Amino acid sequence: MHPLLDLFWTFARIGVCTFGGGYAMLPLLQLEVVEKHGWATEDELMDYYAIGQCTPGVIAVNTATFIGYKRRGLPGAVCATAGVVFPSLVIITVIAAFIQQFAHMQAVQHAFSGVRIAVCALVLQSVWKMAKKSVIDLPAALILLVTFAAVAFFGVSPVVMVVCAGAAGILLGLVRRRRA
Repeated sequence: MHPLLDLFWTFARIGVCTFGGGYAMLPLLQLEVVEKHGWATEDELMDYYAIGQCTPGVIAVNTATFIGYKRRGLPGAVCATAGVVFPSLVIITVIAAFIQQFAHMQAVQHAFSGVRIAVCALVLQSVWKMAKKSVIDLPAALILLVTFAAVAFFGVSPVVMVVCAGAAGILLGLVRRRRA
């Protein structure tokens, strides 16, 4: 298969199986991008994912764009991005055409409730995997806890906390370098 088509179809498969957005996408990205295709290492994927969270737009789209660009430059970025967006575009268009006719049905409401619970489990799994890779010492754990508390309990903007956590990481790196 042509490399650009391979990027498109790989990300289309990821896009069609990703319910709940970018966080739920991480296990599929690890399987397809790291394990199956070897397009990125796990560390690179975590870096792309982190950058995707810090840049404007949808995490899934940003991450697909980074990986596509790494593989095939601008054409790869366009194909990977189009691939991850294509299934949602088709599915949402179909749902939008019929949702008003079915939204009131109990079975549909229960299905949505079940899907939301499954998405929570996928997000927790992604968070757990990322934490195991990222929280490597006490300072990293403190950054995690302070960031979580600030956003969850005190209403601090996630953007502010990402910038603060990045600055804290830089400072920790400088302190460690001076000690060494």
